[in-house]
This record gives sequence, structure tokens and C-alpha cells, in this order.
Amino acid sequence: MNKMDNISEFKLVGTRPDRPDGLDKVTGRARYGADISAPNMLHAAVVRSPHAHARIRKIDTSKAEALEGVKAIVTRADFPTGLTGEDWDLQENTIAGDVALYDGHAVAAVAATSALVAQDAARLIEVDYEVLPHVIDVDEAIKPDAVAIRPGAADYSVPEGSPPNVVRYFEFGHGDTEAGFGEADLVMEKTYKTEATHQGYIEPHACLGQLGEDGKGEMWVCTQGHWYIRRMCTAVLGLETAQLRVTPSEIGGGFGGKTTIFMEPLALALSRKAGGRPVKLV
Repeated sequence: MNKMDNISEFKLVGTRPDRPDGLDKVTGRARYGADISAPNMLHAAVVRSPHAHARIRKIDTSKAEALEGVKAIVTRADFPTGLTGEDWDLQENTIAGDVALYDGHAVAAVAATSALVAQDAARLIEVDYEVLPHVIDVDEAIKPDAVAIRPGAADYSVPEGSPPNVVRYFEFGHGDTEAGFGEADLVMEKTYKTEATHQGYIEPHACLGQLGEDGKGEMWVCTQGHWYIRRMCTAVLGLETAQLRVTPSEIGGGFGGKTTIFMEPLALALSRKAGGRPVKLV
């Protein structure tokens, strides 16, 4: 007899156990990423590109620096150079370098004594853009004559002579597809298009980062993979992985989307520039 035939032998399988996090969540005691706070904490705001593709000619932070309550401002110049591969990709997405690659790409970040002051300061940062041609359709982007968005980003998997915007090449197969098509009674070929999508969380991305001048820091963040966050943040900032401690908060959904970084290194970079004061970014 298969053991599963007698489910009563199991203590939990086939039962309805209480969720260990259920009580905290329904009573409001659960602390999500945006709920985290710390003494002497600063608040951050991010300046983002309004253009889908633009060269950043100049960033003037002088007006924002003069605003009372502003404690730190970072741009790509505050991040290490010389990163390669995935680490360079992560840094490029965290904050733009010479070129903003999409509408909403972070180009600068500011930390201040309140969220309102940080937002006011962000509006005072002046960015001089040279708007460049862009592509937003996959079929248009992979044409041989398409404008190159990230020249040189292709890895070893891309065959020589591929269109300039192909950065990685995957091929999947099983069996003899040509024979399968030949024996099929009906072959249908269709193309489907949809908008870009992302997971729908019931909370914002949020983190609280603290980083001292000695390179040691801590981070509290809404993530389902704090080991990933730890490795990625330290890589982007040029730190030793063992120097950063990451504590995950409760999360209002993840679905695979909270295993990578988006803006977390910005909080750490601002903290380091602000003398190690904790910086919250939501």
C-alpha cells in the first residue's frame, strides 16, 4: 500500500495549518519594507530621465545642494568604474551613465531630512539631455539597421553579424521539429504581441540602507532573495560581499520580481556620502 493512501499517518499533509505570518498580517503588526525606520534616518528621492534614450551632457546639482536639509546627492560618478558582465548590467540599470536607456532611468538621487525636502531637491537638479533616437518594438529593435541602444553589450552567445540590439541568444529544441511539421495534419503560424508587464505587488519597492566609510553596512529591504540583494548591491558599489548584512522584511507579493535590485544601491551610496546615516528609499 502506498503511504499516501493513508493520509492520517501525516501530521501536516492534508491538514489546514495556521499560517505562521497570518496573525501579524491581519492585525497590522507585520513590518513591510516601507514600514522600516531608524534613528537619524534620511529620506531619498530619485531623479529619472523623461526620455526613452538620451545622452546625459551635464548634471547640475548646485541648487539642490544649497537647499536646507539636503545631506547627500549621488550620480553615476559616485559609483565604481570597470565593472563587467552582469555586474555592469546591474549598475547600468541602477543609475544611468553617459546615456539614459529608458523613460524613468535613474540619473541622480538625493537624501534629505524629510521626504518632502528630498522631493523638492530632486526637482532642483538640472539635467542637460541630448535626445537620441529610440526603439520600443522588439521587431523594430532587432532589424540590422536599428539604432543601437547599448553598443557592445552582446555576450559570447550572440552569433557574429547579429543585429546590434541582440545582447543574448538562447536556442531551445526537442526532437526533430522539421519531421514533426512534415507529419502534422495542420500547421498554424501566428504572431502575438502584448505590452510589457511586471508583477503587481500590493506594496512599493522599499529599502533602508546604512553604509559607513569603512565599507561595512546593513540593509532592510522587501525581497524574497536577500542573498541575491547582498551580492548584487556589493558588486554595484565595489564592496566586499561579507561587509553587507541584509535583512528581508515582510513582502506584499514577489512572484520572482523581488530577487533582483532596482534602486537599493542608491540608498547605500547616499548613506555612505551622508556620513553613514541610514537612508530610506520608497
